[in-house]
Amino acid sequence: MSAALFFSVFLIAACGLIYELIAGTLASYLLGDSVFQFSTVIGSYLFAMGVGSALSRYLRRGLVARFVTIELLVGLVGGFSSALLFLGFAYAQAFRFQLYALVLAIGVLVGLEIPLLMRILKSRYELRDLVAHVLTFDYLGALGASLLFPILLVPKLGLVRGAMLFGIVNVAVALWSTFLFRSELARTSGLRAACAAALVLLGAGMAYADRITIAAEDNIYADEVIFARNTPYQRIVLTKWRDDIRLFLSSHLQFSSRDEYRYHEALVHPGLAAATGARRVLVLGGGDGLAVREIIKYPAVESVTLVDLDPEMTRLFSTHPMLRQLNGGSLTERRVRIINADAFPWLEQETGSYDFAVVDFPDPTNYSLGKLYTTAFYRLLARHLTARGMAAVQSTSPLFARRSYWCIVETMRQAGFEVHPYHAYVPSFGEWGFVLGALAPYRPPSALPAGLRFLNARTLAQLFEFPGDMGPVPVEVNRLNDQVLVRYYEQEWSAITH
Repeated sequence: MSAALFFSVFLIAACGLIYELIAGTLASYLLGDSVFQFSTVIGSYLFAMGVGSALSRYLRRGLVARFVTIELLVGLVGGFSSALLFLGFAYAQAFRFQLYALVLAIGVLVGLEIPLLMRILKSRYELRDLVAHVLTFDYLGALGASLLFPILLVPKLGLVRGAMLFGIVNVAVALWSTFLFRSELARTSGLRAACAAALVLLGAGMAYADRITIAAEDNIYADEVIFARNTPYQRIVLTKWRDDIRLFLSSHLQFSSRDEYRYHEALVHPGLAAATGARRVLVLGGGDGLAVREIIKYPAVESVTLVDLDPEMTRLFSTHPMLRQLNGGSLTERRVRIINADAFPWLEQETGSYDFAVVDFPDPTNYSLGKLYTTAFYRLLARHLTARGMAAVQSTSPLFARRSYWCIVETMRQAGFEVHPYHAYVPSFGEWGFVLGALAPYRPPSALPAGLRFLNARTLAQLFEFPGDMGPVPVEVNRLNDQVLVRYYEQEWSAITH
């Protein structure tokens, strides 16, 4: 009996934390800035738990029946929370209101659980033992949830199906409680019937989870979704319309197959064509293999090391026939070595040096990405370049995010690079910016590889010319302890989208 009761506490705690993590993850996927989203979601959730704990004092009779009812509600609201948030983002206008309303509702219900359970058990245990056991299993449940979430739930089940699975666990605890405390319940048939109905609903939700996600994403994305997967690091979505394939990472467009060649030719060739005799090339990010496709056009290049955090990205772009055709099979080329790791700690441990580096990270939408645009990161990168080495960095739009762009330029300059800002027009994105950082004087290339679709001698020279509305502006340097770039980026792109 005691073991069953305290195992229930373990499960309750695990479920409560899972719903919190799902809300924070979805908010960061759909709204960006993971630090802000997680901070506000966790803060709101803990506040609501406090409200629930305070309200528990007003529940004085029929505590077991009320506990079972609350478990049922937590299971249903929490279990369907992810599906409701996906559909709300796709079809409703007030997503933030819906997000925090659900967080507060779940938090209040979860806040009621433990105080009620402790009051139910107080006649069976001494107070000191009761508090010690309940809090111990509560914290152990939180630990279990925090481990299961990134290892199993997100990559294997997905957010929608995972939430429903833990909703089933909550309802199972409710049903289980009708047997554990049957002597304290006047009637059990109604509660058990409600539990059975909730289990059927959540089971059906799990069975149709993919359809729910597809229905939401069909409205979020303009074109047909041909691939979607959650990984521990991001949500990968591919869409297709006619011959146009588009990649979205956590809802942010990464490329369109119709014009990605403009972006990747501009990213790679102004620097690599000038790095005469470059043999060893490093690519940070760029798990789609499109930058690598451009690099292996140089016969002198002997090795390309690609470092990308997400193994699902490199696996997908190494094996999917449509995507292999797009990147020319670059990721399986004999000169290419793939390493799945976080670029920052990997660079700290790496001992090799490179003649040229391509830095192709997603835009600095949050502090996890923003660290890869800091003076600390660029100084670390510079230590891995040869004496005449260069690095080309994708640097967001100098037109739509002007301060963000020039912040990256100034940050690279402060890190010791001789900087050469340039830009290119990519129809899917508009004017897009890059920075070439050199450790020695830069001389534009005298020749480019054959077969380029966008760059030639004339267009190359134009890349380094900036009109007045994209020219330099006063900015602060982006440092690891003060990531002003993330704030610039959020302010500038929010002004456009709203």
